[in-house]
Formats: sequence, structure tokens, C-alpha cells
Amino acid sequence: MTLSEELAGWASTMVFDEVPQRVVGYARSQVLSQIAAARAALDHPLGKKIVEAFGPPTQDDPRRAAAVLASLTMALDYDDTVYAGHVTHSTVNVPLAYAGALALDGRSLLASVVASGECAARVTASATLGPHRGQTAAHAHLVGAAAARLHAEGAPAEVWVSAWGLALAAPPWSLHRAFLGSDAKVFTASAPVRISLDACDAAAAGLVGAPDILEHPEGFLARFAKVPLLHAVVAGLGERWHTETTSFKVYPGCAYLDPAIDCAVRLHRRLPDLRIEDVHEVIVHAGILTVAVDLRAAPFVDGPASTVAALNFSVGYSVAVPLLTGALTHHDFRSPLLDDERRWLLARKVRVVHDEELTKRSLLATAPLGEALREAGIDRAAEWLRASGGDDAASLVADLERLRRRSRKPRRRSEHVWRCTLSTGEWSRRRATSRSGPQARPRDAPSAADAREVHRLRWLAGRRGLGRPPRGAEPRRGARSPRGRSLVDALWGSRLRDRTGSVVRCGR
Repeated sequence: MTLSEELAGWASTMVFDEVPQRVVGYARSQVLSQIAAARAALDHPLGKKIVEAFGPPTQDDPRRAAAVLASLTMALDYDDTVYAGHVTHSTVNVPLAYAGALALDGRSLLASVVASGECAARVTASATLGPHRGQTAAHAHLVGAAAARLHAEGAPAEVWVSAWGLALAAPPWSLHRAFLGSDAKVFTASAPVRISLDACDAAAAGLVGAPDILEHPEGFLARFAKVPLLHAVVAGLGERWHTETTSFKVYPGCAYLDPAIDCAVRLHRRLPDLRIEDVHEVIVHAGILTVAVDLRAAPFVDGPASTVAALNFSVGYSVAVPLLTGALTHHDFRSPLLDDERRWLLARKVRVVHDEELTKRSLLATAPLGEALREAGIDRAAEWLRASGGDDAASLVADLERLRRRSRKPRRRSEHVWRCTLSTGEWSRRRATSRSGPQARPRDAPSAADAREVHRLRWLAGRRGLGRPPRGAEPRRGARSPRGRSLVDALWGSRLRDRTGSVVRCGR
């Protein structure tokens, strides 16, 4: 049995009642997170251009609707992540787009979200030690989109196998010049979603894909992984849930910047009357992953003319704004706020310093690399680390082996130490840590239910000027969505209301 056949055999028969409730909670939050990200993009010029080009996310054609949603949720980097990958651009948006056409109820929709998310995350994890990670690992959506649609349609496992074999025949290869230096990033998920949905149609019509496309010596992993992790594709099916490794963003931008933004927000409270001329420098001590994304984005940061993608990866702008205002939202990536010269004056005073200890802590966590290195084993992990960072990096293997003996519960860790020095010689210092996973969440961090509240508020903030939903568009929980009902109407319900039953309005 091939890897695709084993994975499809499990996922195609998985039903809602087999999913633990704790995992269902994360899936609900994934749905609301993606809807909120799309709504925020609709309130931004970049999202308006996407709709002008391809139509609204509520259009009747579910294939085009799924692609539009994938572009919208990618546009502002407001997405969520799992180990491994940014999979929900396909695993959530495809079931949402097909919910009306297939008359999916809530249980069926969430089952498709979980099943496809597990498939996409596992295949992405198997190629983690390769050239693409994060959003540029767009192959995740070739797996996720097909799994989401085929699970919702109740297709047999052999159709899944052929669809994956066809979709993975020519995986996308992201180019950083386009990803960061233009608006092409919006196609990172939508292009593979289209390819994958075409592969579903082809497989249903009888076209046959390679069943061993993943593990064949001339297949996907041979090209997209320097250290292929075949076992990761099928390890612990039904027991090991990648869905519960989800990290939810509350800021638009790369996840590696989140702790620095947290520090800036907290320092704003301590320095509410901060004058830019009084700031000598702002130093962000960060791990190598944060340093790397900031360096990669730097050539494309050009003041108000910068691309949204570059600013989402720029430490300077992303910490200058919350230090001045106490927040960072999608409004900060458009005029007139983006044209504020004060922000750019402060951004130029931000300096990122590599901290080896923070690098070590982040690399030893489950995501984005720790679990993959443990799965690779001592010898292969040492070889990959040495090729990537020399002998010093390879020395981390001893710590990986020690952690391998601990609980295998997933966790993500990103940490920054942040210092703002004033011209008077005074300084303020903050430390922030971003984690996820059942055992890694700090006591004051949001649970899955709390995360849904955050995304509910973001959704409502994005509704500004779009009007109330029509009367009667509030389906009871568990009710089937009427065929042809728009996405907004079908999803509007009690989860978007506060405890008093009143619609919560927020926003600037």
C-alpha cells in the first residue's frame, strides 16, 4: 500500500464523531479565523482588487469562490498555521465554498476541514526539511483542496489517490522575488487550489494519477525534500491530530514577528507619550527565523511604496506602528496611515539582533522545525543542520535527542527580547513568547474558544459599511444550509453574537 492509499483510506472514511471534541474546537476556530481574514482583506485595497478581478467570495461557482477566498485570506498574512504549513487557505476555504452546493451541515463541514487539514499537514510535514516552508510550501494546497472537496462529496479513496497523483504532478515552486516584491503572493494558495479542484474533476472522470507520487524515487518528496520524512505522512492516524497544533494570528504579518509586536504593544502602555525624536534606537533580539524573514523582506521595503507582503515580513514597520499606536491591524497597511512619515522615522531606528539562545529554543520546539528534525533521526538531522548552518547548528542534535524522550505533544515557540532606548539614556525592556499546543500554552494565553472570540471580533470589524445580514439568515446549529444560500448568510449565526444576544460592533 502506498502512502497516498493509506492516507486516503483513513481520511475518506473519517466521520465527525471520530474527532475528539478538543480537536473540533480548533477546527471551529480555523473556520472563523479564515472568514475573519477574508473579511479584513475585503476592507483593504488589495482585497478589493482581487474581487474586481475574480468576483466575490459568495459567487455561485464554488471553484472560483474557493480560489477567491484563498487569495483573500493570503493577502494580509492574517492566516493561521499548523505543524506543518499554512494549510487552512485550502482546507477551510474549499469546504466553505462548496457548503451551499453540497448542502453541508455544520458537522459535515467541520469533518471535511479536519480530514483535509490532517492530510495537508502530514504531507507538508514530510517535506519540512526541504526548500519550502511556511506560506511558500504551496504544495500543501494541492493535497488540502482535493481532500476537502472529496471528503465533502463522499468520494471513495481511489478517487482521492488519483486526484493527489494528478495534482502533485507539477507542484508550484515559489519565487521570493515575486512573493515579497509584488502582489503575486495572493496566488500562493489560490493557484494550487484551482489545480487541485481540476484534478478532482479529472479523477472523477476516470483519469488516473500516480498512486506512489509521494514516495517514488522520482516523485514529490524526492524533489521537494532534502530529508524526506515518509513516516510523517501516516504516523498515528486517528490518534495524532495536527489540527490541535494550530496557532492563530491576532496581527497581520509573519508569525515570527508576533512576539516583537506583543512587546511593542506592551511598551506603548508604559510609554504612551513617546516622542520619536526621543528614541535613540529600538533593538529586537530574535531567533534566526525572525532575522531571516526580516533580511529577506528588506530589499522590498520602500516606505509607503512597499508591497503589503514585504511589510508583513518587516520587523521595523511592524514594531514601529504598535509602539506609536498600541495596535497593529490591516488598516495600518493602507493609506493614509501607511503614508505617516512618523512611522517610517521610527521604523528606521529599529534594529534586529540575532540571539543564539532564542534560535536554539525555537528550533527545538515542534514547529516549525523541531519535530521534523526529531523524525529525521540523529544522523540525518545532523547532516541537514550542518548543511544549513554549519557545525554549530549540528550541535543542536544532542538537545533534540533529549527532547525526543519527552512528551510528543506538539508545541510551537517563538520568543523575542525587545529593548527601546531613549535619547535621555532611559530604556524599557520587554520579553514575549509565542507558543501553541496542548501543554505549551501559557496560563494567560487564549484557549481555542477564546481564539474564536478574537476572530469573531475581527470578522465584525471587517463588516464596516457592509450592512446587516437579511432577516431569517440565522440558521439553527446543525441545520443544513439551503442550497444556493450565500456564504455570508449560511455562516451567520449565534457564534457571531455576544452573550447578551446583541451583535457586537467594533472597529475604528
